[in-house]
Amino acid sequence: MKTVIENAAIATVDGAGTEHASGHVVIENDRIAAVGAGRAPHDEYDERVDGSGCLVTPGLINTHHHLYQWATRGLAADHTLFEWLVALYPIWGRLDAEITHAAATAGLTRLATTGCTTVADHHYVFPRDGGDQVEALAAARIRVGVRLHVVRGSMDRGESQGGLPPDNLVEETEAALLGTEAAIERFHDDSAGAHLQIAAGPCSPFSVSERLMTGAAELARRKGVRLHTHLAETVDEEKQCLAEVGCTPAEYADKLGWLADDVWLAHSIHLAPEAIRRMGATGTGAAHCPTSNGRIGAGIAPVRQLLDAGVPVGLGADGAASNESGGLGEELHQALLQARQRGGPRGLTTREALWMGTMGGARCLGRQKDLGSIEVGKLADLAVWNLNGLNYAGITDPVAALVLGTTPPVERLYVGGAPVVEDGTLREESEDEIARELAVASARLRETV
Repeated sequence: MKTVIENAAIATVDGAGTEHASGHVVIENDRIAAVGAGRAPHDEYDERVDGSGCLVTPGLINTHHHLYQWATRGLAADHTLFEWLVALYPIWGRLDAEITHAAATAGLTRLATTGCTTVADHHYVFPRDGGDQVEALAAARIRVGVRLHVVRGSMDRGESQGGLPPDNLVEETEAALLGTEAAIERFHDDSAGAHLQIAAGPCSPFSVSERLMTGAAELARRKGVRLHTHLAETVDEEKQCLAEVGCTPAEYADKLGWLADDVWLAHSIHLAPEAIRRMGATGTGAAHCPTSNGRIGAGIAPVRQLLDAGVPVGLGADGAASNESGGLGEELHQALLQARQRGGPRGLTTREALWMGTMGGARCLGRQKDLGSIEVGKLADLAVWNLNGLNYAGITDPVAALVLGTTPPVERLYVGGAPVVEDGTLREESEDEIARELAVASARLRETV
């Protein structure tokens, strides 16, 4: 297949920041064959897409999510993080594979229709008798058509050991490591065009043992996959870490070998200047989740300082139980607003926000050679944003329209050259049916045991 998108504004997010006020992108099979200003080269095309009034960007990359939480949106609406977890863990303990599949399908659909082509999902809840949770996620990916990085999470520190999760929701340490290894061996695809990859992801320092943190790092490096965990999300976490191990979460992570260029960390809010410098020096990535951070009242991440230190910073929607909207396009807007609340109008530029949502995310996931920018030879993961109409009339800078304005409708979304979204809706599945499946699953999950 050979497709051309033409007459569109294009923000390539390449190393030079190349943009075209009116240009073209040629897709051949799953790769970008050409990109440039003006009309496309004269050739035979299977499809011509008129992008008049549209902006083409790389597909957005979501670096942190919890798809299963789409079944528990709207609960514990006014809680701190720790209070919220305590309230929701007993409900999540009733998850089964069918519920997880319905929630994941709904969450991936929402992400795709807001410009997202690649999703990192941190799944750390494996209830007893919960079925094959990773398979449920993988099957949801196939239905929606986006790329998925399943972070096979784990918890081995329940309430009886000073952790937050109920004891019946945690795994034995060795079982967690074996489960992670099994997921890698069964599902991980290390090819350049991979649609499904696995990472190792102990949940957080306050829900896992030191043995699980170090064991997961050893396993991931032996298998050649990446590492992910929550870190430095709240002041409560820092207080607990100081009390238990005598150092901050970032210092603890460094001690355990968790600051490195094969690691990306979720939230990264409460960081000392030395921790920021250390993350930059080691190439450790950060998944910035501005809407979730605001909803849970966790704080504002030091994004300007992280970027200035050379930290790869991506964007994350985070779980739908702490971000009920669940879209990724709007995180560009929220990231810019929060950075400017913290650091003034130069706290983040519109282009930096777009970079975080694309190339920054690709770097976090180790996919920067093939994703994150519109360049010849890269995978054809593209978002075509419709900037026609009242919401964008008069905004002459299309990137400003995307980042500063209302999140535009997605006219087209391509993953590896295949159209996933057309005219703002999922191409291959009924969104009404997906919503119905989610409503049934959510009601069943909330039933009294």
